[in-house]
Amino acid sequence: MIQIEYYYTGILLVYVAFIMAMFSPGPNILSVIGTSMNQGRAAGKALALGIGTGSFLWGMLTVSGLSALLTMYASVMVMLKFLAAAYLLWLAFKAFRSASRSQKMMISAVDINGRFWSYYRAGLAIQMSNPKAAFTWIAIASLAVDPSAPLWVSVSVVLGTTIISIFGHLVYAVAFSTMPVVETYNRFSRWFESVLGAFFTFASYRLLTSDSN
Repeated sequence: MIQIEYYYTGILLVYVAFIMAMFSPGPNILSVIGTSMNQGRAAGKALALGIGTGSFLWGMLTVSGLSALLTMYASVMVMLKFLAAAYLLWLAFKAFRSASRSQKMMISAVDINGRFWSYYRAGLAIQMSNPKAAFTWIAIASLAVDPSAPLWVSVSVVLGTTIISIFGHLVYAVAFSTMPVVETYNRFSRWFESVLGAFFTFASYRLLTSDSN
């Protein structure tokens, strides 16, 4: 029972970390926002679905590879935890640094004047060609996956984060398709980044102090 609660806690932390990361827009989210504003919501939604599919593929690659690695070399978990914790601290540092500065989102758009599948493929390409996605996935997945984790843990992590990614990017496509919403976000971006920095600091601490046995 205690072990099940341990995994549930780790999965929940993965979900929260994934949601919090979406409050700090990267190339994928900025592309959705820019495309929705310039090409319309339909194009933004198609791009969002492509990015969500990319999140699923990154999740499958990361979790399956991570599980196989930890099964073969359980001692790697210690080193991996330190590396993942360090990366989470780096994300926290970037969030706090962003919160200390006054800057606006640099919005970019995907302008291909195509149909649904054109934007869908573009979104998939944006997500799969982003090397930071791999590091982020390894750091986040390490919060729940360990050598003794059953298969349902990995499945829960991948499916849950995929749903969050698709829903979150669709929300950005709809809500951030107008400039007033973007300006409102910029007004409160320091608060968002501060909360994000605090959370990633906590996630790093939790990863280092968790018992993976």
